[in-house]
Amino acid sequence: MKRITNVKVPINCDELKIQQIIAKKARIPNNEIKYYNLVKKSLDARDKSNIFYTVTADISNKEQPIIEKEYKQVKTKANVLVVGAGPAGLFCALELARYGINVTLIERGKCVDERTKSVNLFIKNKILDEDSNIQFGEGGAGAFSDGKLNSGVGGTLAKEVIEDFVRFGAPKEIAYLNKPHVGSDNLPKVVKNLRNEIIKLGGKVRFNSKLVDFSIKNNKIESVTINDSIEKYDEVVLAVGHSARDVYNLVYNKGVKIEAKDFAVGFRIEHLKERINLSQYGEKYYKLSNMPTADYKLTSSFNGRGVFTFCMCPGGYVMPSSSQKNTVVVNGMSNFKRNAVNSNSAIIVQVRTTDFGDNVFGGINFQKDLEEKAFKLGGEDYSCPVQLVGDYLNNKTSSSFGDVIPSYPMGVKKVNLNGFLPKGLDMAIQHAIKDMGKRLVGFDSYDGVLSAVESRTSSPIRILRNEDLVSVSVDNLYPCGEGCGYAGGITSAGADGKKVANKIVQKYI
Repeated sequence: MKRITNVKVPINCDELKIQQIIAKKARIPNNEIKYYNLVKKSLDARDKSNIFYTVTADISNKEQPIIEKEYKQVKTKANVLVVGAGPAGLFCALELARYGINVTLIERGKCVDERTKSVNLFIKNKILDEDSNIQFGEGGAGAFSDGKLNSGVGGTLAKEVIEDFVRFGAPKEIAYLNKPHVGSDNLPKVVKNLRNEIIKLGGKVRFNSKLVDFSIKNNKIESVTINDSIEKYDEVVLAVGHSARDVYNLVYNKGVKIEAKDFAVGFRIEHLKERINLSQYGEKYYKLSNMPTADYKLTSSFNGRGVFTFCMCPGGYVMPSSSQKNTVVVNGMSNFKRNAVNSNSAIIVQVRTTDFGDNVFGGINFQKDLEEKAFKLGGEDYSCPVQLVGDYLNNKTSSSFGDVIPSYPMGVKKVNLNGFLPKGLDMAIQHAIKDMGKRLVGFDSYDGVLSAVESRTSSPIRILRNEDLVSVSVDNLYPCGEGCGYAGGITSAGADGKKVANKIVQKYI
């Protein structure tokens, strides 16, 4: 087998044409190709007069064996509880079930179809289910996002997560695209298939099941209380999301060692999709139908404090993401085709633990204060406080919208967001918008729209674990995933879930 790397191909090439180009590079006639696999495909738009794809592929004139990972069945009567059905919990439970370990996955929210109904009810009638919403429920917060799978975490486990997404129904191109995404319209199907595989392998999955208490004896969790039922498990994996504030309080009150960590807060910023496409691709390419909707990733700093864009949603929507009543929280979402009118991204500024003193829950309180403030600014009916970018930079309340109409679906209220964040954070974001506008034309355009508040970017808490991935305080508790401070996105959370599962498997081999 030959690996042909970094081959430049025109943007109008379909997959068959790309294969022919690779075959020519490998000097293998088309009729002799027995194996072909596209490994990586990335768009190079640095030169707006000549945009192309760079591809890497494996090719051979011989059949190549398909090597599946072997899951040797573990003989044990141990029962494992996984708390939380986001990416970390789902992939942890799947991995355990594949090894034949008795696993029960519980989720405080509803299954993904019923969860979608809860979200729609909130949007339509402003009735919030605090246990089933955009933050909580099967699939985790990522189920109502863009489904981005690009990650700074590489390695075998991250690759396995991508392969599993394809196996359970995600578009096959996510296996080789440089910036893969599943899309919020595809994620429910994938999540359901993943859940059904866990059940098929003997695992149990329970919804509307909340961890409300646990007891510790001899430095181990002896029993857990799920709703009003007391149950016993040999190992407990805590894979809750970054919004599970009640669980943070529970583990802290039980003496589990946790610490505050840095996070980030800010706004969603919306622009017309076509303007971002024009800025990224130039006049020659931006209207071509075969060009992907353009994205961006920008960073800046002010007085030593980092500011960056996060969770960019090309051709997407700003979504109401509250999980507690009388708060407004925003997030971004895109479907697979990324064909909505606007593109949006978080623009967020670093919040350090030193910003709120020694209180381990200072970050959570900081988030909550902003979310309640946004609710009041929006008129106390879950409308979102918004402001034109130009008005924000000029410190005046917006009176009307320009070409960019906010996509937030529950109503908006035009306000002055100056002073919404503490002064140092406010100044950092204002500086960053201007700075980023120098590198992405139109980012600082007057009629861009800011929406408040983007506060659930990552967990402000880390539940400490040792090199065996076990809590430093409790011998059979495994903090896992983004909510416990060990991941930053769908792929890394899924990989951490697999990592924890493998540690448990090793214990019983």
